[in-house]
Amino acid sequence: PSAPFLLTYKEYVGFATLPNQVHRKSVKKGFDFTLMVAGESGLGKSTLVNSLFLTDLYKDRRLLNAEERITQTVEITKHTVDIEEKGVKLKLTIVDTPGFGDAVNNTECWKPVADYIDQQFEQYFRDESGLNRKNIQDNRVHCCLYFISPFGHGLRPLDVEFMKALHEKVNIVPVLAKADTLTPMEVRRKKIKIREEIEQYGIKIYQFPDCDSDEDEDFKQQDQELKDSIPFAVIGSNTVVEAKGKRVRGRLYPWGIVEVENQSHCDFIKLRNMLVRTHMQDLKDVTRETHYENYRAHCIQSMTRMVVKERNRKYAPRRPRPIGQHQTGQGRTGRT
Repeated sequence: PSAPFLLTYKEYVGFATLPNQVHRKSVKKGFDFTLMVAGESGLGKSTLVNSLFLTDLYKDRRLLNAEERITQTVEITKHTVDIEEKGVKLKLTIVDTPGFGDAVNNTECWKPVADYIDQQFEQYFRDESGLNRKNIQDNRVHCCLYFISPFGHGLRPLDVEFMKALHEKVNIVPVLAKADTLTPMEVRRKKIKIREEIEQYGIKIYQFPDCDSDEDEDFKQQDQELKDSIPFAVIGSNTVVEAKGKRVRGRLYPWGIVEVENQSHCDFIKLRNMLVRTHMQDLKDVTRETHYENYRAHCIQSMTRMVVKERNRKYAPRRPRPIGQHQTGQGRTGRT
C-alpha cells in the first residue's frame, strides 16, 4: 500500500504567484531614478533629457552670456518630475551641472559633482542608520551621462580627469554629443578612439551585464550591439518635422532632415532603450551593491578606527613621571 501522504499528481501550492505579488506591490509603490548629466555647456544636454523623457524640464532656464560664464562656478541643480505610463509611476530626478568646464581655469571643476554624489550617499547612510527607516528617500545618483564634445580628437584632459574622479562613485555612460555634426565614418572612428582611450587611462565606465546562456539569439545580438555603441552618438530635438509624409522628431537642415528616432541616423533609441527599458534596474542595483556599499564600508571602517583609537587612548596605562619632576615650577621663583 502506498504512503497516505504520497501525492499521485502534481499539486499546486501557489508560490508561483510570488512574482505577481512583487509586481503589484512595486507598481503600487512606484519607482524612482536619478540621472545626472555632465559636460560643457552647448552640447545639447537639456535637449537630450527632454527628448528622452518627453518632458520640458528646462522651460524656466536663463542662458548666461560669455562674461557671466567666466565668473560662474559649478553648481548642482535638481529637477524632479513624476511620469506615469500605463499605470506605472516613475519619479525622475535630473541632476544638472551648469558651469562645468566653462571657466578659463577648470582645475578640479569636477569636485562639486563628486561632493554632491558623496553627500547623497552620506544622507542615505544616515537615514539607513536611523530609527525610522520606513520611508527613506533615495536620492543616490544611479547614472551619469557624460557628454563628450564632437569637435576634438577623442577625449580631452578634462574628460579624463572627470571620469577618473567619479568612476568609483557612479555609473558613467559616455555620450558623443551632437552626432549630426559628424559623418558616419567620423562617428565610427571617434567611437573606436574614445573606447581605446577609456581603456588606456583605466577609466571604469558602466559595464553591461553579460547575457544569460538561455537568452535567445536576438536578445544576445541586441546586447552586443549596445556594447559596441559606446559611446552613444546622440542627437536631441524637441521639434516635430515632416519627413516623407510622416511627422517625426528631428532637426531640419537645408540639405535634409535628421531624425532623432531613426537608428541609421544616431544611437538615441539605443540609449533610451538602455536607460529605460532594459538596464534601469541594473543601474540601480550596481549603485546599491557596488558604489554605495564601497562608501558604506569606508564609513564603517573609519568609525571603527575612531572607536578603537579612543578606547586605546582612554585605557592606556599612564607612564610614571621621572623622579625629580613631582614639584615642577616650585622653588624657582627667585635666585640667591
